Amino acid sequence: MFRAVLTAVVVSIAGCGRPPGIDESKIVDLTYPFNEETIYWPTARRFDLETVSAGRDAAGRWYASNDYCASEHGGTHIDAPIHFDPNGQTTADIPIGRLVGPARVIDIRDACEANRNYCLTPADIKEHERRHGRIPRGSIVLIHTGFGRYYPDAGKYLGSDVRDRVEGLSFPGIGEAAAVELVARGVDLVGLDTASLDHGPSKDFAAHRVFGAANVPGLENIARLEMMPPVGATILALPMKIEGGTGGPCRVIAILP
Repeated sequence: MFRAVLTAVVVSIAGCGRPPGIDESKIVDLTYPFNEETIYWPTARRFDLETVSAGRDAAGRWYASNDYCASEHGGTHIDAPIHFDPNGQTTADIPIGRLVGPARVIDIRDACEANRNYCLTPADIKEHERRHGRIPRGSIVLIHTGFGRYYPDAGKYLGSDVRDRVEGLSFPGIGEAAAVELVARGVDLVGLDTASLDHGPSKDFAAHRVFGAANVPGLENIARLEMMPPVGATILALPMKIEGGTGGPCRVIAILP
């Protein structure tokens, strides 16, 4: 299905029309806007937008342009495998086929409500598969923790709103054993609605390292996962193509079944 959708999008762009067979009400933007409220890792450079020009010239012609600067890792963004593995792919090296595919959404909201430092486990993956079938190779797996409801309140979302300090971070993530399970399934891409693939208190970032070694990119700070069904949607996650990049801002959209 997802390859047919991608073909439709390409055909539409070539013909300057709307993709045939796609209901706009089924397209969900899973991306937070970049602005002064965008959440970044506490030690990372924030998004800064500077107006260079916004006005009319002597002839009355309008012209507007901005400069921006920020860390690669903030807001809705991709982690390239090289972020935590020296042999991993850079942002520009990630094959485009890994960024488009059928979605699986594993819902662990109840566990995260009881423990805000909860980590996805192999048992969570298997329970999802018991209900919805085995995760096929080439899937894009998204973990729904429910923490998107706190964005952009850094204190609630990250557990701490103190700049330049990682002590006190508290939010869910993916456990190392679960990361190994997902790699074994042959997934193309993973993501979740928190600031990191690893939970807030992590010091060794084990999930990042497992995925990086397997050249599996990650998506962080995904928006509106409550709009996603557990199976049947198609994801398109298109990051800024930064040569040598360790990550980058990413526009993530879903096409619902």
